[in-house]
Amino acid sequence: MGTCVTCGNRYEDSFQVIKDGTEYTFDCFECAIHKLAPECAACGTRIIGHGVQHGQALYCCAHCANGAGAGGIVDHD
Repeated sequence: MGTCVTCGNRYEDSFQVIKDGTEYTFDCFECAIHKLAPECAACGTRIIGHGVQHGQALYCCAHCANGAGAGGIVDHD
């Protein structure tokens, strides 16, 4: 039985994610996303899907990237 590093819940079906050599234990995907998913540099939302990158900045969508001055970025159709 593992203890979630995000919420502290002990859960018999917990799971582990290894990122950059560090192992994290979670009780649900919501907690894993909250802890590990990057934030959009413009609006702060967690990027769960592909997102877009300009330089070192990550954005949730082309709208946020362009609004932050990236210019010319489009979402895939």
